[in-house]
Amino acid sequence: MSDTAPAGPPIRDAATVLLVRRRPGGPSILMGQRGAGAAFMPNKYVFPGGALDPGDAGVPLASPLSPGCLSRLDAAARPGMGAALAAAAIRELWEETGLALGLPGPWPGDVPADWQAFAATGFRPAAHPLTFVFRAITPPGRPRRFDARFFLADATDVAGDPDDFSRAADELSHLHWVPLAEARRLNLPFITEVVLAEVGALLGRGGAPEAVPFFDNSGPLPQFRRLV
Repeated sequence: MSDTAPAGPPIRDAATVLLVRRRPGGPSILMGQRGAGAAFMPNKYVFPGGALDPGDAGVPLASPLSPGCLSRLDAAARPGMGAALAAAAIRELWEETGLALGLPGPWPGDVPADWQAFAATGFRPAAHPLTFVFRAITPPGRPRRFDARFFLADATDVAGDPDDFSRAADELSHLHWVPLAEARRLNLPFITEVVLAEVGALLGRGGAPEAVPFFDNSGPLPQFRRLV
């Protein structure tokens, strides 16, 4: 009998979008509820997001992330990871809400299968609206683990009506704009509460982070640090 503990699930790279709508009464953020039967965070209210797909690295972005975001993302992973994560964030936002972050224009070459509905809108995915604002690795002991990068984006950069969720898949229910001041009253994962607090403070400072908070649960002890 081996004394070695069984390996847990692999840590998958992931991307999440905090889409913000600024209103006179204060900002609102787009959230939805995961299903009761979901393997990861059932019944919880979350931001749109999901795991990186192998094809995300090859998606022809119409515009890149800012140099600062790319530097922080690539420095903690491998060159090119930043662009792939941006593509994943845009794809997940599209799949789960039906909202597109893009610029008008034709796609060069063949359109990947999971991007064909997006391309049919006449837009190509654009990463310039995304700002890298948070990173967190799921703690051990969970059925699924992710190395999630959180991106902030403004609803004014959505191509079309930000209230039109008619093209969304059924992965998230109760999609709606939640006033940031009220969002923490929902049934939230712990890390979502932390991100909301950080983003609320960031928006109060103008929305440009000097350093990105990082909850690192990759090792035996959790660590909190900031990516500069």
